[in-house]
Parts: sequence; C-alpha cells; structure tokens
Amino acid sequence: MSTFKGDDAPSQQHAEDVESQIAKPDLHPQNGDAVAQMIGAQHIEVTEEDNKRLRRKTDKHVLSILVWVYFLQILDKSVLGYGAVWGMREDTNLSGNEYSMVSSMAPIAQLVWLPFSSWLMVKIPHRIFMASLVFGWGAAQTCMAACTTYQGLLATRFLLGLFEAACLPLFSVITSQWYRRAEQPMRVACWYGTNGLANMFAAALSFGLGQINGSLASWRILFLFAGLITVLTAPVVYWALDNDIPSARFLTEHEKLQTIERLRANQTGTGSRNFIWKQAFEALIEPKTWLFISMALCLNVTAAVTNTFGPIIVGGFGFDKGVTSLLNIPFGAVQLLVIFPASYLAHRYRVKSIFLIAVMLPVLAGTVMLHQLNRDHVAPLLAAYYMLAFLFGGNPLIVSWMISNIAGTTKKSVIMSLYNIGVSAGNIIGPLLFSSKDAPYYKPGLTKTMGITGALIGVILLQLVNLMFLNKMQERKRVKNGKPAKIRDLSMEHHYVANAQDNDEDGLGQNAFMDLTDSKNDEFVYVY
Repeated sequence: MSTFKGDDAPSQQHAEDVESQIAKPDLHPQNGDAVAQMIGAQHIEVTEEDNKRLRRKTDKHVLSILVWVYFLQILDKSVLGYGAVWGMREDTNLSGNEYSMVSSMAPIAQLVWLPFSSWLMVKIPHRIFMASLVFGWGAAQTCMAACTTYQGLLATRFLLGLFEAACLPLFSVITSQWYRRAEQPMRVACWYGTNGLANMFAAALSFGLGQINGSLASWRILFLFAGLITVLTAPVVYWALDNDIPSARFLTEHEKLQTIERLRANQTGTGSRNFIWKQAFEALIEPKTWLFISMALCLNVTAAVTNTFGPIIVGGFGFDKGVTSLLNIPFGAVQLLVIFPASYLAHRYRVKSIFLIAVMLPVLAGTVMLHQLNRDHVAPLLAAYYMLAFLFGGNPLIVSWMISNIAGTTKKSVIMSLYNIGVSAGNIIGPLLFSSKDAPYYKPGLTKTMGITGALIGVILLQLVNLMFLNKMQERKRVKNGKPAKIRDLSMEHHYVANAQDNDEDGLGQNAFMDLTDSKNDEFVYVY
C-alpha cells in the first residue's frame, strides 16, 4: 500500500483535474496541440527581455528563411512578364490570347492542387514540405528556358504553379505558429515585402541580361538564372528550417518552454499533426472564410494585371525594351514603401481593416487614370501605373488579419488553402481581362478592374461587421461559462504581458494549446 507524505499527497483539486480530463477527452493534450504535452498545466515565467531575445532568435532562424524563399517564389513568377518583353512571345510563336493562357496556367495548377495541400501542410513536417516545393518549382522554371512551343510553356508553367501552390498558405501557417498576434503583421510584411524587391531585381536583371548578345536568347538566360538559384536553395531549406518549437535546434529546452508560453495568449496554438475533419467542415461553412476568399479573389485580379501585363503596358507607352524594364524598378520600390508602413500602422493601432481600405484607394484612382488618360501623357500614365503598386500593401494585411482570426491547425490550413484558391482564381481572371486587340488602351480590362477594386472595399467592410458580431457571440459564451464577458487580449499588446493573476483565477488561458477552433474556444478574441 502506497503512502504519501507532505507535498507528495495528491490534493483533492488534483483528483478533480484528473477526473475532468477523463470526462472531456477532446481537451486532453494528446488530442491537442503538438506542445500541449510538453508544457502541460505549468505556466513558465517569461520577462520582456526573454520575449525580445526569443523573438530575435526566431527572426534569425525562421523568418530569414521565409524571406529568402518567398523572394525566389516572386522572382520566378515575375520573370514571365520580362521574358515577354525580351522576345519570348516571338520565339515561341505565341499569338492572340496564348500569352494570357501561359500566364494563367500556373494559377490553374494551383487550383487543382490546393485541396490536397491543406492536408499535406498538416501531415508532412515543414522542412521536408518546403524543401520539396522549392526544388519542384525551381526545376520547372529552369526547364521553361528550354521551351520552343506554346505547349511546352503551358506544361512547365503548370508544374511551376503546382509546386508554388502551397507556398503562401504554408508561410502564413508557419508565421502564426512562431509569433504573437501583435508581431504577425510586420513578420508577414517582411516576407511578403520581397514582392517589391523581387520585382525590382527582376527588372534590373532582365535589363542586364538583355545586353548579352549570344546564341542563347536573353529571356532564356533570365529563366535559367532564376530557376537554378531556386533549385540550389532547396537543400539549404531542408538543412536550416525547423519543423516546430519542440524540435527547434536553435532553442534550449527551457527556451522552448518560454517560446510556447509567450504564444499562450494567441489562443491559436502552435500546430498539430492530426487532420481533424470537423475543423475542415467548420472552415467551409463559416461566412468569415468566404469573405476572406473574396478579398483574395478581388485583390489578385488586379495583382495579376500588374505582374503579367505591367511591363507590356509600360512598353505600350512607346519605350524600347531596356527602358521598359528599368521603368518597372520604381514600381517595386513603391511596393516596399507601402507594405512596411501599412503593416506597421496595423501593428501600432491594432487594426487592419481600416488600413487595408486605405491602401486600396490609390489603386482605384490609378486604374481610373489609366482608363482615362491618352497614351501621349507619359508622366501621368507612369504615375497612375505606380499607384497600382499600393495594391501590394493589401495582401500582407489580409494574410495577417486572417491568421489572427483563425484557430485550429486543420481549420487554419484549410482556410489558408482556400484563400490561395482565391488568389489563384484572381491570377487566372486578371490576365484574361486583357487582350492584345485592346492595346494600347486596354479599356475593357481596366473598366472591369475598377469594378473589382470597388467590390473589394465593400467586402472588407462586410468582414469588419462580421467580426464585431462574432466577438459579441464570444462574450455571451464566456458569461454562460462563468467567465468575464470582456477579457484583455494580451496577444495584441506591443510588449509581452504574462497571463495576469486574475486571468488564472478566472480559469483563462487553459484552452490555448488544445487545438480548439476559434468558434469552440470562448477565450478567443477576434481582431479588426
């Protein structure tokens, strides 16, 4: 017969806790987040100095990889437009809408593959998954340099889109699993901001490689350069990236516990390897999901216009190939100048919807100017074209807004994949709105783009109202469960704030790593 002395004796409260866990198996750590068993019921002390140190280490070992790989993804995607400027259409005998179809083939492949990618993101360790994707799309980009026919371009572009399909969802999920909600806008901006850098680099690179007079066409050299860099990056990703916090090689065992603790207030967990079909179904029936997808669709119709037809539209102003490439460098610079301030303001004022609408207004104005101005007014036309670059401040805001408002590993992976379906659909529709027969004014396509941008602003407002309603529902749930109606969202504080003592007394913070969805966790607070 066992005996207990002093602190070794099991308390009545402990017995009740055990009984509670047996009665509610869905809340047992083995059915929850990957870190639930590691941290258990303990609360780890984390100071603001600890928080900053851990954030810096995460930036160095996780964010740096995301930044470089996303840069390569945008580079590989954007060189198609510069390839068209430097003779690809003529060398492969493209006519009519065939260039539009080549451009649309990558997002078509993404539409085909994305339903599977949500499952793969949950089941396959991130370092293996990302390295495989990088190698795959890099190889496809390299092979595109050898294409001599329309059919060859379609095939390689399809493969490129297939491997790029999970890139945005995967990066978004990784960001949400390593950073506090207050930190996410700027981290998304860091990797998504490479959009501007990649466009500037692609413009300068195409100009430089275009000066080579050799047996190999300039556009083929451009595709080879971009593709081979990506292929060589794949083994680096596999070697450098860690799958999750428990397996992180750059953290000590105590630092792992501190990293988990600092993410507690997110109420979104750090990831699970269990694909839960109930969470997938919940993702499909929520209006919030489809409003975010609508934003992705509307925004990326215009983004596809700038990525695919931007260099061609600028070329239509009457410049030669070299000047056309160089004039796209300021377009990338404007992207950088918009993405980081917009994301910082969203972080500073803890609201994303208002600044998302703000960056859409110059896009709408620029589209109107392109529609109305004569093509001999070069300076105003360039200004209007550069105003479209404000659009790229929108995607990081939408992504950070979305991952901040979704909990549950399966639910998040499904919604992020659906979001990327919206992105892909926008990328398909965008180029198809423009036809070479409408050059140099492209008025039919610009008219439709204006309407779609206006619709995007309306969808943002609808989502804002929807999230306010959901927070009211959460308050009612908390009161019903004996918790305070209003709780302080510590995850949105600019400085780390540990779970307050009154939160512990009210039983708050215990759901954080149970892999609950946002609607099933009454402690979840939606952000605007």
